[in-house]
Amino acid sequence: MSGPQQQESIVGRGNREGADLFRQWFCELNRIAEQGGAAAYVFVMGSMCEILRTFNLPVVFPEINSLQTAVRHVSHEYLNQAEDYGYSPDICGYVKADVAVQLGGGKHPMGRIPKPSIAVLTNACNTYIKWAEIWDRMYHIPVFTLDIPGTRAANTQTWPGDPDFENDRRYVQAQISELIALCERVTGIRFDIDRLREVMRNANEMSRGWKNVLEFNKSCPSLFNALTDGTIYLGVANGFRGSQEGGHFFSNLVEEMAFKAARGIGTLTEEKYRLTFIGVPCYPIFRRFNELFTEWGGNFVHSTYLWFASGGANLGFEYDLSRPLESLAEGVLISVRDAMDSMFYQDRAIIEMVDSYHLDGVVYHPVKSCRTTSTGMADNRRSLMAARDIPSLFIESDMMDRRVVTEAQMKNRIDAFFEGLASRKQQQAAVR
Repeated sequence: MSGPQQQESIVGRGNREGADLFRQWFCELNRIAEQGGAAAYVFVMGSMCEILRTFNLPVVFPEINSLQTAVRHVSHEYLNQAEDYGYSPDICGYVKADVAVQLGGGKHPMGRIPKPSIAVLTNACNTYIKWAEIWDRMYHIPVFTLDIPGTRAANTQTWPGDPDFENDRRYVQAQISELIALCERVTGIRFDIDRLREVMRNANEMSRGWKNVLEFNKSCPSLFNALTDGTIYLGVANGFRGSQEGGHFFSNLVEEMAFKAARGIGTLTEEKYRLTFIGVPCYPIFRRFNELFTEWGGNFVHSTYLWFASGGANLGFEYDLSRPLESLAEGVLISVRDAMDSMFYQDRAIIEMVDSYHLDGVVYHPVKSCRTTSTGMADNRRSLMAARDIPSLFIESDMMDRRVVTEAQMKNRIDAFFEGLASRKQQQAAVR
């Protein structure tokens, strides 16, 4: 294949293949729903796909279903239906959109969503627990809550070999054994540890690739947009975790990033400002929200969303297949705990990221719907400003509810932010 043909084939391949896989995933869920089949309802932080795939349980991510209603500009219909049913406007928009999906018999812009036969969640988000109680009341299904010990305080992270970590790991492993027994009862399938190893091997390929992809965006110019492209990658990382297709997707994505890095092919024609994004994107005007930054030559080279919404897979942790259950417990503990840390102690990581990703600014985006990601964001911003001399922007909107999204106000704030960045660069250039 010649140079231009090779470039056309590789550049953008991840977005094309990711979108295709995502559509296939929803088509399969629609098929299951049409046939009256059931699935496991899970969340992005601690989905336990490794165990569920071992029992051939299809996985449904209600968070992803909900954000898709916003991206497709119909979330207000779902929110209104849930609020008419009695849910408060203050409740998480993801929850309300999912409630409306359930009330509508699984009707969704991407096809029908099957009913749950089991729900699996962690304590990574306090909303998860109350959300699962809704499904319990609706469907009377078993709900399994995996309690992951979080980091006790900033800078107190522990790792394998530390006595505290080993105690936490044994605690998580005991719960995984309970989950396996529950899945056996729900599915009627006996647990197959060799099948688990196969799933974990695929997950290893995905984790390895995901970490490499994130590292590649240290390149100047950056190779992908953490908000737009990153959301596609996250969809595959969650929906296809533990599958052969998911592992191969990320290996191919690494190849694409390496190709672009070697040739200096950036995601923007002219990258003027390198930014990182803190929080959950503004999905009701997703494309336009991103354009408010790219029109100034600003690109999001990283995002805390790529950490916590991947369940901590960004660390690149790889399972030891010779001791699958023990290693699975280690991986779940490390990855879910890191996902929680990226919401609560993100200032430490961002301080380190300023230099390694050559950042020009940090954008904080608290949202009405999600207090878990938004609470403490202002304090984290103050901590960052005290530690590093880097401009930051604090804009509020929502991830679901367009009623509280005001594009004109956001544009004014964003324009002022970039005017400040431009002035700062001029002053820095004059000093040199």
